[in-house]
Amino acid sequence: MLEKLNGPPEAYADVRGSYKYPDLHGMVYFYEVHGGTIVVAEIYGLPDQDQQYLGKFFGFHIHEGATCTGPPDEPPFADTLTHYSPEYAQHPQHVGDLPVLLSSYGMAWLAVYTGRFFPDDVIGRTVVIHDHPDDYRTQPHGGAGEKIGCGEIKEWGSQFTTAPGAIIGPGTGLQPGTEPETGTQPETGTQPGTGPQMGTQ
Repeated sequence: MLEKLNGPPEAYADVRGSYKYPDLHGMVYFYEVHGGTIVVAEIYGLPDQDQQYLGKFFGFHIHEGATCTGPPDEPPFADTLTHYSPEYAQHPQHVGDLPVLLSSYGMAWLAVYTGRFFPDDVIGRTVVIHDHPDDYRTQPHGGAGEKIGCGEIKEWGSQFTTAPGAIIGPGTGLQPGTEPETGTQPETGTQPGTGPQMGTQ
């Protein structure tokens, strides 16, 4: 399986924090392997200032919704909806339930294999980071708390095309009134047709 990580993933998500956590950012990659997917997450700016040495756990899931948006009168990322679960299972048997992220000085790196979905199954959905760990018991979301980071899962290669920019308002992953860059490469410094360079920020 490790050989697969030397090539390009099938899908990716550019994760950004809510307006309350503007320093949170990172990438999540989805590699198709035998019978499932390797999910690799590289996240920076996680709010763990109160326990940097020991680290802090953050809930990490695939959600049903397609966009990291939401009404201004609701909590951030409301349009991500609930955990991805086409079979309407209980938590933690949702297809989108994943292990928690463990931060150290604001950074977390995770690689996990899951047979619950293929990358094609989650393209067009969202990956969400929560401010509390998932307890894998409490219904319906494991008591993971507020959504503090979000990324829209897209097919690999789509980031190399130019698309019109859009102003993102309140309830999204960007601070109100900011404009995301478009037609740019992921911050890991990848080139078209190659895989991400792990360990870069």
